[in-house]
Amino acid sequence: MTDSHLQEIQDFLVGLAQKAGPKIASANPSAVDTKKNSSDLVTETDKAIEDLISSSCRKAYPDYAFLGEETSTSGRLSASPTFVVDPIDGTTNFVHAHPYISISMAFVRNFKPEVGVVYNPFTQHLYTAIRGQGAYLTAPEIPTSFPTAGQKVDSTYKKRKLPLRSPPLPLPDLSSALVAVEYGNERSGNNWETKIGTFNALGRAKTEKDGAMVQSVRSLGSAALNCCSVASGNIDVYWEGGCWAWDVAAGWIIVEEAGGMVVGGNSGEWEPKVDGRRYLVLRAGAGKKVVEEFWSKTQGKLIYEDTD
Repeated sequence: MTDSHLQEIQDFLVGLAQKAGPKIASANPSAVDTKKNSSDLVTETDKAIEDLISSSCRKAYPDYAFLGEETSTSGRLSASPTFVVDPIDGTTNFVHAHPYISISMAFVRNFKPEVGVVYNPFTQHLYTAIRGQGAYLTAPEIPTSFPTAGQKVDSTYKKRKLPLRSPPLPLPDLSSALVAVEYGNERSGNNWETKIGTFNALGRAKTEKDGAMVQSVRSLGSAALNCCSVASGNIDVYWEGGCWAWDVAAGWIIVEEAGGMVVGGNSGEWEPKVDGRRYLVLRAGAGKKVVEEFWSKTQGKLIYEDTD
């Protein structure tokens, strides 16, 4: 597949993000349903945005498959060229009017993401990547002065290569790290206990058993935005279990093109699957030593029956 075709696909997905973004930003998520439990939410806006994107993809590229959060029954990828889409990644944030959500769209071929587009319609931060061509953030410039009464604020947009700090600072170990984690919607059983035990170990003093004493943790509430923060260099490490291909596929290629890496969430998983549901994501400047240190702090093994 040629670079020009991948560029065409990226431009197409960016156009869809810019078309869908205002619909999300102006929506009132009053009709809220639950899927698995009360922490697993879906709104009519999720469904409407996925319908907009899926119908557009099928019309423009009828020979390519489509895998979306609101319509998929299996969550599994095939080797076929596939658009992988989460219409609103961060639905809980959306419902609570917390402005950290994203439209996450990827083009995946032979199980590998080749194009990624992640767009936050509230902050208007647009992250993009094409395999072999780098990763970028396009965002409004911060105004340098306050407007007078009645004056409109016009922001210019600047495209910056990721990571934002170049060259990236080395990450010697977890004690220097800002780490992203998420509860997820599975709140009992093995995976929950593994997560909670690992969260405790990450925060625990190094003088205590398995303590990593990371500098702090963050939860943005959107797997795609967590990945993009790692790509930008704002977050050092992101550990996740339980999300799906549509949550991470776009962020995956953005991280890799920014010089970072994606490995598995369990020890020894150096070659994870995009639909494997457990991930460890590291920024540029963090190497295998940090991966192995993180794996040594995990308190159990993440197991998902639909992938294992």
